Amino acid sequence: MFLDPKSSESGLPHYSNGLRDDLLQLRYYQAMHAYWTDPANNPDAHLYAGRMLDFDSSLAWAWDARPFPAFPGNSQLWSDGPNYDKGHWLNGRASSEDLAAVIGEICDASAVSALDVSKVQGVVRGYSLGDVTSARAALQPLTLAYPTDVVERDGVLRFKARTGLGAQALDAERLAVSPELDAIIERSRAADAETPAHLRLAFIEAEGDFGFTTAAASFPDRSGDVVSQSELPLVLTPAEATVIAERWMAEARVSRDTARFALPRSKLAIGVGDTVTLQGQLYRVDRLEQSDLQLIEAMRIDSTVYEPAEVSVPSRGWSPYQASVPVYPLFLDLPLLKGTETEHAPHACVAANPWPGPIALWSSVADDAYTLNRQLGQAAVLGVTETALAQADPGRWDRGPALRVRIESGALQSASALAVLSGANIAAIGDGSPENWEVFQFTTATLVAPKTYELSMRLRGQAGSDGVQPAVWPVGSLFVLLDDALQQIDLPLSARGLQRFYRFGPADLGYDAANSVLQTAAFNGIGLRPYAVAHLTARQAAGGDIALHWVRRTRIDGDNWQSIEVPLGEDGEAYLVRVLQGTTLKREVTVSAASWTYTAAQQAADTITGPVAISVAQLSQRFGAGPARTVAV
Repeated sequence: MFLDPKSSESGLPHYSNGLRDDLLQLRYYQAMHAYWTDPANNPDAHLYAGRMLDFDSSLAWAWDARPFPAFPGNSQLWSDGPNYDKGHWLNGRASSEDLAAVIGEICDASAVSALDVSKVQGVVRGYSLGDVTSARAALQPLTLAYPTDVVERDGVLRFKARTGLGAQALDAERLAVSPELDAIIERSRAADAETPAHLRLAFIEAEGDFGFTTAAASFPDRSGDVVSQSELPLVLTPAEATVIAERWMAEARVSRDTARFALPRSKLAIGVGDTVTLQGQLYRVDRLEQSDLQLIEAMRIDSTVYEPAEVSVPSRGWSPYQASVPVYPLFLDLPLLKGTETEHAPHACVAANPWPGPIALWSSVADDAYTLNRQLGQAAVLGVTETALAQADPGRWDRGPALRVRIESGALQSASALAVLSGANIAAIGDGSPENWEVFQFTTATLVAPKTYELSMRLRGQAGSDGVQPAVWPVGSLFVLLDDALQQIDLPLSARGLQRFYRFGPADLGYDAANSVLQTAAFNGIGLRPYAVAHLTARQAAGGDIALHWVRRTRIDGDNWQSIEVPLGEDGEAYLVRVLQGTTLKREVTVSAASWTYTAAQQAADTITGPVAISVAQLSQRFGAGPARTVAV
């Protein structure tokens, strides 16, 4: 029989409930092998040498030539992938192990030989034991996932599947009377609040990429946001994990009911782990005390929670193998954007299509002896401009022509003006060198062609980058969305300005892999760079003097309107003032206030004849001069 919804011959075997049962498939092959390899059932042939059935040449049905897990995972290539779940395939199942064998191996490793595993049932697809641990700790995830009770009786460690079947019936009229009990049967119920309303179970997903994922279960009649979380280092299908989570939730609710009672000596055979029925309720014995009678503590159970159940849970899916390709790395030495960054450290990002997975960044002072610097887990949203972007004033909305950008991967989206003012949609445009980047924001991203957007309603020159804004960013400039794909690299403060070697490559390979990308770069620490001054003005004063005034800006905490004055952000207030006539430097002075007067006497000493250009830049003891503002006089 074969189950195929598309076939007219589809059908279930006799007595089948239609659920997937890999254990039954395993038991079938074990039974066939044990029966036909027994000489009593497979005698010697009379006409040829050997057994009548040559079991060494027998083949199990069915092993598919298509590789697992590409089949059934790649449904775009093979349309019969959905049939795998309840089909007859051995691919991905033949490597599973009997739960009894796994338990036996764990016990054997701990020199526990007196054990009975004849009453356990389950198929283990995979089990990750990361550390050397005790047998008890190694067995616990198995007994939780595959409901199993473990008791020691007569010197033998006995494992028994928890089914709720075979319970012994107890007559309440024949229970013993114990002075330790207030009644013949003491019943109690835990508060409902002690039972979680939601459960999230982490596990290793089978039949896919074998990565960690989660299954969830909830009580529909319970509200609240408290979530209990657990983890099993077991390889499970999403359906199996969901059934386990739902069973745990059901067990937790039912087990709120407990009972204490005493049994006469005639019932000494009842022990921990046994199930009993009492006044129509099913209980499992969890604890007992033996003296002249047995004092029992039992927990109510429901046998239906151990019955096979079918759930429909979508798989995370299978990702086809992607060959590692060289990535496109990019360094951005940016100003402080949030104020929490390391001031002198640049950011790094990578782009690749297709994305090969996590990328490692190694660094060194020479092209050898590299050490891991950072791991970049996602591709940056990187593109190039298809239209020019003219210079615009900072601090006001740039409503000029839309900037068209073609990106290689990812997506852009619009945001409200309030969200943009709160930090959304922040990007950088530049020429690809580490320092030459203008930071800007946008509210509207309109998809006009595949992977092509038009960005409008912009805020230009953010974070003081207006000081390096050119007259126009030409077509072909680089665009980078400043999101979580960018990470600051580890750079000692003493290495600022020094050339270092960097390699980008797949995180699962070494820095010397053939497809790693080498870059050399030095960084000045733009996060330390002072902003350009604002509102630079020059006016003719009495006697031919030229009076200059400007407003200081700060790179640190400058948006707090409750401050009397913005923080200085430097060790001291200082400005570099330069006077040029044409390309000739006539005078250079350092001042400590936001004003300066170019006296007529100084002009005469400098032999000034005609117009001059006067530039002002704020100074930092750690960085030097920031971008200059210039006024013509």
